[in-house]
Amino acid sequence: MSENAEESEEEVKKTPEEAEAKAEVAALPADPLKIGIAYLFCHKNNTLLTITDATGAISIARASGGLFAETARDEPTPWVALMVGRHAAQRARELGISKVMIKLRGRGGNRSPNINSASAAAAIKSIARAGLQIISIDDVTPIPHDSIRRPGGRRGRRV
Repeated sequence: MSENAEESEEEVKKTPEEAEAKAEVAALPADPLKIGIAYLFCHKNNTLLTITDATGAISIARASGGLFAETARDEPTPWVALMVGRHAAQRARELGISKVMIKLRGRGGNRSPNINSASAAAAIKSIARAGLQIISIDDVTPIPHDSIRRPGGRRGRRV
């Protein structure tokens, strides 16, 4: 009984620095053959990043602008996109991912197909600077081929 009490006292005495050092030791080494897919969704309101394994079935790391922005208007900014990319890339490195294929997506459909390019560039740079090797960057924005009619009617939206 006294041994359990001593063990619990030792656990309580650990500082946050010791806990972080232990977590870093427990992190898996980056496997040079471990490849992931980074799905980057940038539009005018937010930046979303999901890193999955090579099959796309298991989500390894997720981050969005809402984690780092204090207000909603800051979510689509390049600074927040940089932090989103860094956070997700560090989490993926901890789990052993060393290379990623980036699939970049804009809003698409019958709305504006434009990508928030400043945010996308910032997120991609931060992924590369975090130590992940980028294999390819693909634009997978859905483009309509004679899609449904745009909302608003013949004379447009009357304000």
